[in-house]
Amino acid sequence: MSMNSQGRPTVAATAATSDLPDTFTGNRALQIEEALLFEVGRHDVTGVDLDEPADFKPRLGKLARQQPIDLPGLSEPETMRHYVRLSQKNYSIDSGLYPLGSCTMKHNPRLNEKMARLPGIGDVHPLQPLSTVGGAVELMAELGRWLLEMTGMTSVALSPKAGAHGELCGMMAIKAAIAAKGETRNIVLVPESAHGTNPATAALIGFKVVTVPARPDGTVAPEAVKALLSPDVAAIMLTNPNTCGLFERDVVEIAAAIHAAGAYFYCDGANFNAIVGKAKVGDLGVDAMHINLHKTFSTPHGGGGPGAGPVVLSERLAAFAPLPFVRAGEDGPVLVESEEALLPGETPFGRMTAFHGQMGMFVRALSYMLSHGSDGVQQASEDAVLNANYVRAGLRDLMSQPSGDRTCMHEVLFDDTFLEGTGVSTLDFAKAMIDEGYHPMTMYFPLVVHGAMLIEPTESESKASLDLFIATLRDLVMRAKAGELERFQQAPRYAPRRRLDETRAARSPKLKWEKPEPWVEAAAAE
Repeated sequence: MSMNSQGRPTVAATAATSDLPDTFTGNRALQIEEALLFEVGRHDVTGVDLDEPADFKPRLGKLARQQPIDLPGLSEPETMRHYVRLSQKNYSIDSGLYPLGSCTMKHNPRLNEKMARLPGIGDVHPLQPLSTVGGAVELMAELGRWLLEMTGMTSVALSPKAGAHGELCGMMAIKAAIAAKGETRNIVLVPESAHGTNPATAALIGFKVVTVPARPDGTVAPEAVKALLSPDVAAIMLTNPNTCGLFERDVVEIAAAIHAAGAYFYCDGANFNAIVGKAKVGDLGVDAMHINLHKTFSTPHGGGGPGAGPVVLSERLAAFAPLPFVRAGEDGPVLVESEEALLPGETPFGRMTAFHGQMGMFVRALSYMLSHGSDGVQQASEDAVLNANYVRAGLRDLMSQPSGDRTCMHEVLFDDTFLEGTGVSTLDFAKAMIDEGYHPMTMYFPLVVHGAMLIEPTESESKASLDLFIATLRDLVMRAKAGELERFQQAPRYAPRRRLDETRAARSPKLKWEKPEPWVEAAAAE
């Protein structure tokens, strides 16, 4: 396997000027150019007619606004068109195949949305008295029961808001368990193919991170872990299936070695979609694992939320689950919110969030589970793995696989070896996919593979959809090999925006609209 020690390129590839003619409006056919709301409306108009306010005496004194609020005014049709056009630019799993590896984009049945909006669920408030939310608590208990059954674990913390938040929760439980034993272990082992949040989480709470090298086949060797074990090792954070799309075949031996050294086994559950219903992580020796409900159980995500990252804990860590948590009571499930309500043996490490979690995510996830059933959930995992291997089989003669031609899990990994000598980079190839109507796959991750292309089609894609995707990528590969360099370096040519300097966009984002200077507006009007 070709190793990449430099990671993602920090400079975007040079993009030539488009050879497509500009239009007067800036539109591309029916792709309407959309300005910001502040640029669409006018400050001297309003979309509604309001009566003049009656005379009143302001009580703000000198704090009262002295100038007009300077907000744009739009009519109802203008407002509607603005937001409809914005929605049309939102590519999603509902629009087409979304092959983003390591970030499962699942179909979200509308049934789940309907359930999340039911009266009494959609408007439940975390500050309601417990006597009025018995159904919500029971729903949380049922969701937790499903999660524990599917993982073979002992307890679950539902409050973490996302995957990385769940990592933090699991590692804080491990830290509390180590402190409870009077130990001072300060090292966490993290394979170099781990998600970037793993070492960040360990470092955030004071652990020293030691990297575990990957084998040439992309997996973790038990011998490499054993060589790093010492009385100072607190835990290992292992992703399984890993970020190369492979199942860690030695995970049981690794877990046994970790436990023999007195440490704990944290599993990154971001790729749980590949094994849910097929393997219980508790049987593999895992002590803690977060589950991205928004990845594995259908809730759409992106753009920073919403998410939910419950953490399941083994018997060794169950007592340290944070507040609040749901406990089985004589008359039904009970929500434990304070230390005063704890029973002997319950020693939570504290509280991570003000409230109990994302109720909307809970409802969608449980709806997915109940509507699919245990056999349906298992079938989804099997289909996800089948689809990824179908893509692999359809491209393996043209695109290079860093770990060899091996059966993968729910995602298939290629590198850029097949592009050698073409002048086309992984970034160019991904941009060309946009012109073909596809959201690009994950690029340059995992970092252990040079020019990585991680493709995850998910289980909901049909054979016809996969065939078209495969045919499209095969066509792009052949065009790259045929020397059609401009096609790639100028891509995307048909998107509303051309290629950006992604590094500059990430490091110097413009997050606030500022009114142009008068001379700029005058120049623009000429």
